[in-house]
Formats: sequence, structure tokens, C-alpha cells
Amino acid sequence: MAGQFDLAGKRVWVAGHRGMVGGAIVRRLAGENCEVLTAGREELDLTDQRAVLDWMRQTRPQAVFLAAARVGGIMANASFPVDFLRDNLLIETAIFTGAQDVGVEKLLFLGSSCIYPKFSDQPIREEALLTGELEPTNQWYAIAKIAGIKLAQAYRQQYGCDYISAMPTNLYGPGDNFDLNASHVLPALIRKVHLAKQTGGAVEVWGTGTPRREFLYVDDCADACVHLMQGYSGDSHINVGSGEDISILDLTRLVMDVLDYAGGEVVTDPTKPDGTPRKLMDNRRLRDLGWSPKVDLREGVARSYQAFLAGDGRNAG
Repeated sequence: MAGQFDLAGKRVWVAGHRGMVGGAIVRRLAGENCEVLTAGREELDLTDQRAVLDWMRQTRPQAVFLAAARVGGIMANASFPVDFLRDNLLIETAIFTGAQDVGVEKLLFLGSSCIYPKFSDQPIREEALLTGELEPTNQWYAIAKIAGIKLAQAYRQQYGCDYISAMPTNLYGPGDNFDLNASHVLPALIRKVHLAKQTGGAVEVWGTGTPRREFLYVDDCADACVHLMQGYSGDSHINVGSGEDISILDLTRLVMDVLDYAGGEVVTDPTKPDGTPRKLMDNRRLRDLGWSPKVDLREGVARSYQAFLAGDGRNAG
């Protein structure tokens, strides 16, 4: 279902603007002739419903990109399940409640591909949601994101609010988290290969290296989100992905090649969890809406490495 929504002249709040995705959305909105609203943690605690409501009543956003979330990789999810479930539920509840109160015209909620069952048919269609058990290593985050999708649908059903949801695949790029204990696989590999290249050492891969993952450059994701905000209005969440996947071992070799360390040794660590065996999303709905990615994986890794060297991200440089 299409529905044209013009961002020009609107007050647009990017919640989570200091995160990787939120930062990319802010960059993308620079060309839309809109007023971008932001609020840092020192100004606004997004888990505080009263504070969020007061801030929204003061600023009166007309559109919201809800990109704020507590995020992390397998280790972080396993170590802090309460934080990932509680904080994300609080953020979503506060912003959805505030949006309805102040009459936000359109809201886009950003989820994650981890919402889908661990053993979904591949590629994963939007209809796979809630058809099976989740991957245990990130179920806390997944449950919170599923709740966000359902909140958007509930507000649409009960109040007629134009709230939509987008489910990105694994994202990477400027502003990423390169911490080896808290990051996702691609930024972790960039840091590992960078360090191994300096010492001439081996590159360690968590798990067996056989799982397959899909990746999307974060500025492509931001472009897709603006595209959906402007041209989509429907109950179903929309997958946002590249439509291609790669094994972790092949990804490791690609990163090594881009960083000019192709001759190094790769060592797997089967004692670490693999996570979901394969996770490739079906992105036909998004393509049918007229959008496709522009940055391929090799180019994206090269850009991400330059961002890392420039110190653009957590634990970068």
C-alpha cells in the first residue's frame, strides 16, 4: 500500500541520531529540505516516558524515525538480557505514546532481522514473523523489536496512526561499534584483521565460520527508510536488505583482501556460538516499491575501514 508523504518543510525527529543508523538517516535527510530534530542522552532519557512526552510536546515533531535502541552482538545480548529487553521496550513505549499524544503525522520504527525464527525458510519473507522459535542468543532484543512492530500495528488499528516498521538486515558502516566484545561480526572482523595485519598474526573467527549472513551498508539503509517514509503506508513491516548473503569465512577473506592482508592465517573458534545458521531476507516488497541498494559489500567494507581509521565509531581508529 503506497501513500505519499512529503518531508519538505516538516519537523522530523531522528531518535537515536548518534547511533550508526540514526546518524545515516540524519545525513540522508540533509537533502530533503526538512528541519531535523535531535536530542542527545544528556538532554533526554528515552527510557523516561514523562521526559519524552514533555520534550515532544515542546518540539512538536511531525515525523519520527525511531532508530534509538540498545544494540550489541551475541556476547552483549547473552551478558545483559534484562538491559536489552527492558530498555528497548521502554524506549518504544515512550516514543509511540508521545507520538500519538502530539499528533505525529508519520512514524517509522526500525527493527532488526533477528525478529525472525531461527530456522526460517530462506530467504525470509515478512510473513515468517512469529512462526517459530527465536535464536536464543539474541531473543531478548528480538522480543523487544517484535513488540515495536506490534505497537505500530496496534496504533494504526486503534487510533488510525500512520506508523510503519522497517526491518533492516545486518548493517555496517560509519559510526559502527568496533569493540571486539560488543560489536557485530563485520566491524569486529575489520578490527581483528586490522590488528592481525599490524602484528602478522592470525585472524580468529568466532564459531565455525559456516553461518551465512546478509549485510547492508548503513547509508543504503537510511535511503531505504526515507523511501518508505515517503512512499509506504501499510500494516506489514518491510524487510530492508541487499538480497545477497555470504559465509562468515568468505566474509573474513573478503575483509582481509580489502585490508590487503590476504595472506594471513584464519583460525576458527568452535567454542564460540554460531548463532542462526543462515539469515537472508526476502526484499522483494521493498524492490517492488522502487528501491534497491547502491553500495556493494566490497565497496562498503572499504568505506567502513576508512571510517574505522578515521576514528568514526566506537573503539575505532
